Amino acid sequence: MSLPQYKEALNNPIFKIIADSAKELDIECYVIGGFVRDYLLQRGSPKDIDIVAVGSGIELAKKVASKLSSKPHVSVFKNFGTAMVKHQEIEIEFVGARKESYHSDSRKPVVENGTLEDDQKRRDFTINALALSLNATNFGELLDPFDGVLDLEKGIIKTPLEPNITYSDDPLRMMRAIRFATQLNFKIEDQSLKAITENKERIKIISNERIVDEIHKIMMSDKPSKGFALLNKTELLAFIFPELVALQGIEEIEGQRHKDNFWHTLEVVDNISKTTDNLWLRWAALLHDIGKAPTKKFHKKIGWTFHGHEFVGSKMVYKLFKRLRMPLNDKMKFVQKMVRMSSRPIVLAEDYATDSAVRRLVFDAGEHVEDLMTLCVADITTKNTRKQNKYKSNFELVRKKIIEVENRDQIRNFQPPVSGEEIMKTFNLKPSKEIGIIKEAIKEAILEGEIPNEYEAAKKYMLLKGKELGL
Repeated sequence: MSLPQYKEALNNPIFKIIADSAKELDIECYVIGGFVRDYLLQRGSPKDIDIVAVGSGIELAKKVASKLSSKPHVSVFKNFGTAMVKHQEIEIEFVGARKESYHSDSRKPVVENGTLEDDQKRRDFTINALALSLNATNFGELLDPFDGVLDLEKGIIKTPLEPNITYSDDPLRMMRAIRFATQLNFKIEDQSLKAITENKERIKIISNERIVDEIHKIMMSDKPSKGFALLNKTELLAFIFPELVALQGIEEIEGQRHKDNFWHTLEVVDNISKTTDNLWLRWAALLHDIGKAPTKKFHKKIGWTFHGHEFVGSKMVYKLFKRLRMPLNDKMKFVQKMVRMSSRPIVLAEDYATDSAVRRLVFDAGEHVEDLMTLCVADITTKNTRKQNKYKSNFELVRKKIIEVENRDQIRNFQPPVSGEEIMKTFNLKPSKEIGIIKEAIKEAILEGEIPNEYEAAKKYMLLKGKELGL
């Protein structure tokens, strides 16, 4: 039975160049994996194309590059038998068809040359084993030995081979299964899901960098909660984010309960994902309550408390980023700041927001005050419509107040109107604690609204404070 033709998927002229190059080298070649999958799902223009050659992928890459007018550089990875060519913002990876075998202590396979079928068998999922022929005899023919098209239609993530073998051989595939299920809104087949749970400890041989790369992709999906719920269900989450797992569960003492902070957190991440594509702000949403587990206490008179959880959580962010080998630069500091300040606008929204309180919020949040407000709005997860509308309305009032105060007082990215050098010169001082005392007093006076954020007013206040200090 002849398989269907998908020649329209191969309209880009690059495919004819690849096909001609393969013919000249007398080797078979196919487009495989994500390009084919995404074409069938109509997921937009591809940025990556994977080509499998029944022969040398490296030689095919060199031949293709020589035929392109731009004469692109060929990046060769001999250890992996692959080569990369960049053409018109598309990355084309060439690999020789191969079969693989694995040792239990590594995800790096022992590789042998193989057939197209061998190569399709080694793929992680049926939907990624789809191939389109670039050969003259059957150009555009779809080769689908594992019914990947049917799984695409059903929305199923399924492995070509027995799932225990697939996941044990390369445990990163467990993360990829959950990531694809999240991105595509697919269901992981029951046997496959069971196999992930059974092989969960194998995740220990995967580098943190690889794990985080998959987490980032889950985080940037439309509904990240699906991925984290699957990570939790398969018990992988305990190996990656024990801090999140610790938030799970509801305790009840003397009839008083607290909400399940794990599922609340996932709601917050979903909420913020509707309003921002900022990866690190989404991370802040994921981690905003991690300090609640270590600070949870029950008091007979007031019930459950989580005092100081924002401060504790911000400290935990550093440890978590360091453990997962994530950047310890301004990105980590941004997440720390958002976690540390996550309750500040909530307090303002509940009470009447004074100018002084708003000035302090803007001063402390600096250029990230809008991000902080976005996080706090996402933190509204109550199902009570009246309460939800009230909170959102209060946050809008705080937002208006921020704009009003900022336009008038220019506190964001605050710089003191009077410099330390001018204080030293005015009072004929050498570096000393008095300079810091005066600078702090001027800042506090501005934030409290005692003086405007202007040079003349600040200078006058400086002279007054200097007199008080006997200078």
